[in-house]
Amino acid sequence: MPTLFERIIAGDLPATIVHRDDRVTAFRDIQPRAPTHILIVPNKPIPTANDIADSDEALIGHLFTVARDLAKREGIAEDGYRLIINCNQHGGQEVYHLHVHLLGGAPLGAMVAKHS
Repeated sequence: MPTLFERIIAGDLPATIVHRDDRVTAFRDIQPRAPTHILIVPNKPIPTANDIADSDEALIGHLFTVARDLAKREGIAEDGYRLIINCNQHGGQEVYHLHVHLLGGAPLGAMVAKHS
């Protein structure tokens, strides 16, 4: 069964697409956690960071250059932004299709809460 992101990439579900090329698709998160919250997704389904193959190295690098370019275009590059990749349940991954969260537009606070 295709993931939510595969359905967005295929055009079967609506999304606000901000970038699309032959390797990645980027779209606005429907539940943003910051003024700018974009998901950058490889068009190739890769379930988690653990599933990245050595042959995916150029694709993963491309995710980051697209993130850089989107941060500039969104006007958040100079003040700063955060890139997040969640992996599996303890990492907070909700959709099992690798994706990078690009967040910015306001101070984001601490990376994670202190563990007690």
